[in-house]
Amino acid sequence: METSGNSFFDSDFIIENQQINLPLLEDKKVELFIKREDLIHPFVSGNKFRKLKYNLVEAKKLKKKAVLTFGGAFSNHILATSVAGKLCGLKTFGVIRGDELGKNLTKTLEENPTLRKAHENGMKLQFISREEYRQKTSFGFIEKMKNKWGDFYLIPEGGTNILSVKGCEEILTKEDKKFNYVCAALGTGGTISGVINTIGRRQKVIGFPALKGQFLSEEIKKYTINRKNWRLEKGYHFGGYAKHTEELITFINKFKQDTGIQLDPIYTGKMLFGILDLVEKGSFEEGSKILAIHTGGIQGIEGFNELLLAKNQETINI
Repeated sequence: METSGNSFFDSDFIIENQQINLPLLEDKKVELFIKREDLIHPFVSGNKFRKLKYNLVEAKKLKKKAVLTFGGAFSNHILATSVAGKLCGLKTFGVIRGDELGKNLTKTLEENPTLRKAHENGMKLQFISREEYRQKTSFGFIEKMKNKWGDFYLIPEGGTNILSVKGCEEILTKEDKKFNYVCAALGTGGTISGVINTIGRRQKVIGFPALKGQFLSEEIKKYTINRKNWRLEKGYHFGGYAKHTEELITFINKFKQDTGIQLDPIYTGKMLFGILDLVEKGSFEEGSKILAIHTGGIQGIEGFNELLLAKNQETINI
């Protein structure tokens, strides 16, 4: 394993696979385990740790003093980058979608726990319009940011690139070869790409997209070797990225009550809803062993609950 020169990323974490005991699983004779990647760190947990690891190693190797990345107002990636950067002694810059949020920064930080915590960890925030955000990867925009802040190491939105996939290739262990199916939620495709690259020949990977769109399969193919033992279940996005229904919130609360495991409404809640729905429909043969990867994202629930409260809807029990 390459080392980063920083004790946080050099640590070897022992990740537990926690078995889920539910009447449905017993009735269908299916075993379900959850890989508790969410327990790595309160803010740099799950796939955020995996995606940032080798990117920050590279930033240090290139002797960069700062990193810059992108995200929305409630982005787990933004907060994780701010914390990980601080732990590694790097300055962090966050380009945030929504210029209206920058008009009254004090008010925004009071109302948005994600941005507040990122700010508290030293991240400099730049709020831009949604139109400009669509051009954020252009040469002109990157040069504009360098003129403003100086040189930096660039990490894409969501963190997915070749180095992040390399980090996600470390999620599975030799012991995980016993599972017939490995499941992961996905947004940009980096996590599932790393899983696909390290899966056993007789294993299958099922991805649960958290957003609408047909582009994800092509994104995954960019980072994976030529394998066909994976598929995407596209019917569990609940309306799109960060969208939800009352059914999803109720499911997340019931799942925590039954198992003690906290799920987030953006990724893992949708994935586990999908897995159990497929189990109920008989999509998994009897005797199947399923491993679901918990990719973290728990810190975002606080901000999500504020949005639910504003709509007088059921909130997520924390």
